[in-house]
Amino acid sequence: MDSPEKEFLDKIDKHKVIIFKISKMYMDNRDDQNDLFQEIVYQVWKSFASFEGKSEFSTWLYRIALNTAIIFLKSEKRRNFIQNDDVSLYKIKEDEYNHDDEQNLKLMYECIQKLNPIDKALIFYYLEDFSGREMAKQMGMSEGNARVKLNRAKEKLKDLIKDKKYK
Repeated sequence: MDSPEKEFLDKIDKHKVIIFKISKMYMDNRDDQNDLFQEIVYQVWKSFASFEGKSEFSTWLYRIALNTAIIFLKSEKRRNFIQNDDVSLYKIKEDEYNHDDEQNLKLMYECIQKLNPIDKALIFYYLEDFSGREMAKQMGMSEGNARVKLNRAKEKLKDLIKDKKYK
């Protein structure tokens, strides 16, 4: 039987890409991304004992990670809650990342960062292939409202990318 700490670390390692993507979507420089990554891991650890397994761990993680990112973004005081933790433990290995589309990906993330927190969350769920129903449930809104907001967010993102490409 695994200890709770080992189980937690295994789950974080398995789903670190989710945390990495959210950190990159909400923060524009590496230090802030690392701080947010650590804050998400900390918040997930604080709540881990309450995870009942009624949903997939990844679904539960998405909710905590996005809520943490929104709060972190709003906070004027960004504090590093995990002392002496090495973020490199959670970094994506080179073979897990495709460098072919590096420029397009960088442009997309730059544009996503200009969206408001709700639009960022919807775009994230969209990129993770969540259905309209799943997005609505995660965001606490009706499915119709989630779809309308997602379409508006996609249009804003498309306009931002187009404007940035041609400048």
